[in-house]
Amino acid sequence: MQNYSNKNILRGILVVLLISGCGTKVNVPNVSHIPINVTIERFDNQFFFIDTNNVAEGLKLLKPNYPEFLPTYIQDIMNFGPLSDTNRLLEPQVHQFLTNKDFRALQDSVDVHFADIKPLEAELTQAFRLTKYYLPAFHAPKRVITFMSAIGNYAAITVDSILGIGLDMHMGADFPIYGMVPDYPDYIVRKFTPENITPNVMKVLYQNYFPLNDKNVKLIERFIELGKQQYFLEKVLPEVPEDIRIGYTKEQLKYCKENEQMIWQYFVQNKLLYTTDWQDIVRYTGEGPSTQGLPGEVPGQIGSFTGYRIVKKFMEKHPDVTLEKLLGTKDVISIFNEAKYRP
Repeated sequence: MQNYSNKNILRGILVVLLISGCGTKVNVPNVSHIPINVTIERFDNQFFFIDTNNVAEGLKLLKPNYPEFLPTYIQDIMNFGPLSDTNRLLEPQVHQFLTNKDFRALQDSVDVHFADIKPLEAELTQAFRLTKYYLPAFHAPKRVITFMSAIGNYAAITVDSILGIGLDMHMGADFPIYGMVPDYPDYIVRKFTPENITPNVMKVLYQNYFPLNDKNVKLIERFIELGKQQYFLEKVLPEVPEDIRIGYTKEQLKYCKENEQMIWQYFVQNKLLYTTDWQDIVRYTGEGPSTQGLPGEVPGQIGSFTGYRIVKKFMEKHPDVTLEKLLGTKDVISIFNEAKYRP
C-alpha cells in the first residue's frame, strides 16, 4: 500500500454546498447565539504516536485522556480484545498494527487528506446548533474524536457522550484502496467521501434519540420512520444536497422524482404497504445497487425516498407541527393517513 494523496478531496468540505436542483437560497435560522462549539480531537494521530518499543506504556498514557473511547476502540472497533492487564495478546496485536507499513501509509494518507480539520468543525458546529434550535432536549456530544479503523466500516459511532468519526471511511470515492476491498461494492464506496461525514454523524445521533422500531413493523411504518429521518436531515443540514443526504447519485434522485408515481403505484398495486415480512422490509429499505422488482434505475433504500415524500406532504398540510412534535410522533400511521400522499 502506498501513501495516496488527493487534494481534490478536501474540496468536499471546503466548498459551501447549495441545495441541488434549484438556485433558491435556503432559509436557515440564525443559531449563532447557541453556545455549541465543536473542537475535534485527533485520537488517530495520537494512537499512531505510540512508541512501538513500549506499547504497554503508550496505551497507559493514552487511557487517562480517553477513558471511555480507548476501550471501545481497542475492543470493538479494532477487535483486539479487552483493554485489560490480563489480555496478553493486546500488546503484540497493537505492535503489529502500528508497525504495519500499509496501515501506517493509510494513516499518512488520512493526515494529508484531513490536514485542516477546521471546516469540519464548523460544519458540525452548525449542524449541532440547528439540532438544538429545533430539538431543545438535544445534547451535543461533549467530545468529538477522530479515529482510523483500517477501513473497518466505522463511519461514525457514539460512546456515551462521545462522538467518534472514522476518517479512513471518508477518503473520497476514488481513493484507490477502497477498490481493493471486496466487501465494498461501488454503490457503497461512492459514499465514502468527506461530504458524507456530517450526514453520517447526524444519522447516528438521530438514531440515538429516535431508534427504529423492529417489532412487527409494517413496511409503510418503516417508510415513515425513514422519511422522518430525512426530514430531520433536511432541517439540520440545509446546505447539503438532497442526493447526499439520502445517499443516491444525482441521476438516481432525478429518476425517482420523475417517476415518483410509478414507484408509489408499485407498492400500492402489489399490496406491500402493510406487509410485515422482514425480507420485504429489508428489500425496500436496505442498501443496494437497485431495488428488486422496480426498474434498474431505482436505487436501493427506496423507502427513504418514498417516506420522505410522505412526511414532506404531511408537513405541508400541517405547518403548525414543529419538527420536535413530528419526530416525537409514535403513531406514524396517522402521519401517512393525514398526508393523503397521491403522487
